[in-house]
Amino acid sequence: MIQRDVIVIGAGAAGLFCAAEAGKRGRRVEVLDHAKKVGRKILMSGGGRCNFTNMYASAENFLSENPHFCKSALSRYTQWDFIALVNKHGIPYHEKTLGQLFCDNAASDIVKMLMKECADVGATVTTRCEILSVDKQADGYVLSTSLGDYQCESLVIATGGLSMPKLGATPFGYKLAEQFGLNVLPTRAGLVPFTLHEEQKQVLSELSGVAVDVSASCNDTAFREAMLFTHRGLSGPAMLQISSYWQPGDTLHLNTLPHENAHTWLTQSKADSPDALLATCLARLFPKRMVQILIAYHNWPNKPVKQLTHSELEAIAETLANWQIKPNCTEGYRTAEVTLGGVDTNELSSKTMMAKNVEGLYFIGEVVDVTGWLGGYNFQWAWSSGWAAGQVA
Repeated sequence: MIQRDVIVIGAGAAGLFCAAEAGKRGRRVEVLDHAKKVGRKILMSGGGRCNFTNMYASAENFLSENPHFCKSALSRYTQWDFIALVNKHGIPYHEKTLGQLFCDNAASDIVKMLMKECADVGATVTTRCEILSVDKQADGYVLSTSLGDYQCESLVIATGGLSMPKLGATPFGYKLAEQFGLNVLPTRAGLVPFTLHEEQKQVLSELSGVAVDVSASCNDTAFREAMLFTHRGLSGPAMLQISSYWQPGDTLHLNTLPHENAHTWLTQSKADSPDALLATCLARLFPKRMVQILIAYHNWPNKPVKQLTHSELEAIAETLANWQIKPNCTEGYRTAEVTLGGVDTNELSSKTMMAKNVEGLYFIGEVVDVTGWLGGYNFQWAWSSGWAAGQVA
């Protein structure tokens, strides 16, 4: 029987960070993971550059059944604390857009930093270790694993969600929560591209690779970023962001002229270039391929704009400002960046991340019902929740 003070299951962002923090308190810590290598999601994130936090991270950037739950951890270990750690390790980084911070070199810089933080405090990391069973005893927990039995006082679950199963995602954390009587909220894919119904897909797939600036809204939430047409449907930051707020059957509202008043712009175009075709005017704002598809798709009259009737102009302006698309579905966990839902925050202490009714059992990171926006917010939740548990586990 291998004895440890703390065992962390899951060698991802939250798990490794928590292990280092617990180790700083002199705790004997071991991280167990079933994968061959640690931090796989970190390594592929941000196009291999890891968008490790966001300068503007706050509780407003997270979805949860209890939106107040994340405030404690986020306020006690902030983005500035993590940025200071990155600076301490000499990792070069840059702001890409909207406060998103990326490594200059590679995401592996963050993984190496986390591993060094663990090594410096004697926290060990063991890979290719399958957890066969977990049992609670009077003085802690006994884990039966493919590498032998472990006994620990504190058990931290940092197993992530169901997104990107190719990277080893499993429902292990949810099942363990249920084993100990904790409520688990329904899960679904978040930060994920949309697929379209066949008829729409056939037309719009011709725009695959075209990106446009839009304001996308659904269920009283809106994001202004790029939308990318794909051969399956719609992607890009705007679509990934709004996907977390979309439910099956909902309609997306797309303002394809977020920087203009569509009606004013068309009226001005009619005054400035009365003899220009509608397609010519639209091509000043959109890629030509998109203009051709839009005109055909919406059955707009491609004639000199001076010939557009008031009702025709109104209809075109309305569509440009509020193009309504009802997606078929999302691409699901296969390409989702995060999992919405998870371990019910009502079951956990917002200060320590420990289960209220199960002494010594902690849940951190994506396995918990706290999901951030696109742009480094989910990593910040991993650091903040991992830090919170690491102070007490």
